[in-house]
Amino acid sequence: MKTSKAFLKMKAGSEPIAMVTAYDAPSAKAAAKAEVDMLLVGDSAGMVVHGYDSTIPVTVEDMLMHSKAVKRGAPDVFTVTDLPFLSYNGPFSDTIQAVRRLMQEAGVQAVKVEGSGRTLTVIERLTESGVPVMGHLGLTPQSVGVLGGYSVQGKSEAAAAKLMDDARAIQQSGAFALVLECVPHQLAAAVTKTLTIPVIGIGAGGATDGQVLVFHDLVGLTDGFIPSFVKQYASLQKEAETAVSQYVYDVKQSIFPENRHSFSMEEEMDDRLFGGIKK
Repeated sequence: MKTSKAFLKMKAGSEPIAMVTAYDAPSAKAAAKAEVDMLLVGDSAGMVVHGYDSTIPVTVEDMLMHSKAVKRGAPDVFTVTDLPFLSYNGPFSDTIQAVRRLMQEAGVQAVKVEGSGRTLTVIERLTESGVPVMGHLGLTPQSVGVLGGYSVQGKSEAAAAKLMDDARAIQQSGAFALVLECVPHQLAAAVTKTLTIPVIGIGAGGATDGQVLVFHDLVGLTDGFIPSFVKQYASLQKEAETAVSQYVYDVKQSIFPENRHSFSMEEEMDDRLFGGIKK
């Protein structure tokens, strides 16, 4: 299994980092077999898996459940879990308790937090406690209510300068890596060049140290809105719909199940118990 230091070496050696966001054992297992470098258990599970319209309703218990499933599917892959909405904005004792459960009960290797400001203290204190922390700037979904929606961040000169300052501060606070979401590629390239820690992009262009995509998005297991920065490598949703439609047809037409999909008992017992009901 890679460690947080391994990703620093990958950046130093210009080796791109491939990260996938997963929420369950099957997707994590598929990613592990594909030799992904890192897994993220994202609070985007609220939208992708649970059907919420944002990440806000996601709880620590939700993240614990998904993290356990992912680690069962990919026990040997470095895994980062999102700390959900408001779980690290109150007493630090609550934050450390959530992190303890994620690391000790679920077995993840690191946690991710969004934003700067007060979050910098959280990163610093967690790092001092021995917890690898990943930062997240740009479009931060937990702040969508403040941001006014899902849109590209850092487009103005002032916004770009602030994001650069925040990125430096996150690194200074001890984070081992940073996610940049939905920022202009020029800004992402500048941040990547400035920082010594790896920068993982999503909707941030190709000059970052690595990329992350949601498993469901990249395999086409969704029928909702697909962001323009997503490249779909398969169309599993369409295949699933076709398969289920064929199943429904077969049931309605009494085509399924066939004898080969059924079990049988010895004829003497059938005759004795049921009068030789047709098998």
